[in-house]
Amino acid sequence: MNKGTYLLLALAITACNKNTNRDYAIITGEISNNTASALTIVSGDSFNSKHSINISSDGHFIDTLTTDNANYSLYIDRQPLQLNVKPGDSININYDAKDIFNTVKISGKGSEISNYLFGKKQIFAKHLGSPNETFSKNEADYKALLQRIIKDQELELVNTEGIPADYVSNEKRNINYDYYNWLLRYERAHIYFTKEQDFKVSEDFLNEMNDLDYNNENDFNFSNSYKDIVALHYTDKSEKKAKQDVIANDVAFIETVSAIENETIKNKLLFDFTNKFLESSSNAKILYTLYSENSTNEENNEIIDKKYKRIAGLVAGNASPKFIDYKNHEGGTTSLDDLKGKFVYIDVWATWCGPCVKEIPSLKKVEEQYHGKNIEFVSISIDKASDFNKWKKTVTDKDLKGVQLFADNNWDSNFVKDYQIKGIPRFILIDPEGNIVETNAPRPSDSRLITLFNSLNI
Repeated sequence: MNKGTYLLLALAITACNKNTNRDYAIITGEISNNTASALTIVSGDSFNSKHSINISSDGHFIDTLTTDNANYSLYIDRQPLQLNVKPGDSININYDAKDIFNTVKISGKGSEISNYLFGKKQIFAKHLGSPNETFSKNEADYKALLQRIIKDQELELVNTEGIPADYVSNEKRNINYDYYNWLLRYERAHIYFTKEQDFKVSEDFLNEMNDLDYNNENDFNFSNSYKDIVALHYTDKSEKKAKQDVIANDVAFIETVSAIENETIKNKLLFDFTNKFLESSSNAKILYTLYSENSTNEENNEIIDKKYKRIAGLVAGNASPKFIDYKNHEGGTTSLDDLKGKFVYIDVWATWCGPCVKEIPSLKKVEEQYHGKNIEFVSISIDKASDFNKWKKTVTDKDLKGVQLFADNNWDSNFVKDYQIKGIPRFILIDPEGNIVETNAPRPSDSRLITLFNSLNI
């Protein structure tokens, strides 16, 4: 977009501003010392609702936002700038790309909350040191640090003029939920950074949360921290249920959440969990049935229905999706049909994937244990084509065993898409006839893998 085009659009939008009933917001800005071609803006907390805003050669950008969601994240150099935008607002953002967060200026109609959110983020940056420094503190010092942050954030909130009273009321509670969330992070993070594996927080460390109401719909809709706390609360309950009833954790979670009386909270937790884990669960049919029996949100239900129909064919006993003519590290190509007559344990991985690489020593041990048995170990890399040589070198340098293959189109390979693979590593077990045994088989580091192999007399 050149400067002339930008000015024409700006004039058009200025004219639109006279319409006080417009159902969209306007976001404009100017970036000094800019080198980027676009910004990314995300609606709410979902990267499924994002789009790019083009930046002109002279650093200007302009966009309109039409949404029911007031919360946005504008990504600047991979860092999110939180915005609160409502229909009728006209927000202007200026900054210097060489010193972004010391130069950000947010102005215009409806900019008050966004300015507060930016100030809130700066308070965190002011008080918090490195993660190691923060989480290595003892309990008293850690709480004292959080309480200083709370005090400064509350002052920032009440001192920012023009923020509606209802937002102030909700945000005061949200600040407190942020505090609770940081308390809940402490034990695990303290163990990680101090290496004190036996560390446990004091019995009274979380006493401030004893009377917390986990069924506040208003706060659930307003506060992401409260939403996280509620989700963790029901996760803890479901894990106890899983042990007590001897059922899978994912099934226990759906059953636990289904008993929540508040429809909004129940529907949101049901949807978020099922949408995330349905494709990778070995209990997909049970999860789908439980979800369908308990969710009352028709829009969410349509999404889950479509997702389940896509994976319904991926059940034990059905013919496996195939890969065809994948490049073999040893030369030539290999297809799934070439391996018929043996069980096939497939590792979908990539050289850049840390958890994938972490499984390699365990995979080697399992391969050695089952050498000469009726099973082939196949590793399929979904690295980009440009990283083909990196993959070849990694296989050689790490002396990887089994059948080492390179997928034909990384994440967009048909085999990957047919199995609905969204994250790696992913392990799949196929029987000698080419039928599915497990779409989400145990990892090599998981003792359940050997139990599974033994049950199949491999």
